[in-house]
Amino acid sequence: MEVRIVVSNVGREVALEQADDELESTKSKVEAALSGAVDVLWLTDKRGRQVGVSASKIAYVEIGNTDKDRRMGFGS
Repeated sequence: MEVRIVVSNVGREVALEQADDELESTKSKVEAALSGAVDVLWLTDKRGRQVGVSASKIAYVEIGNTDKDRRMGFGS
């Protein structure tokens, strides 16, 4: 699944891929960050890279399936 985090006052979003079985864990971590229970939202991607975002700067979070059939360029 893909997780996209939009940070306030930053022109670029944070995007990472996680295993599909981490959906509930990721949602719990995001809810804790947005409720103020934690100061930093820490997530780990499929490669083991850890990403931390200040909870107070999170504008919104999108969690969804990766679209493997995404096409770029001209034509079909």
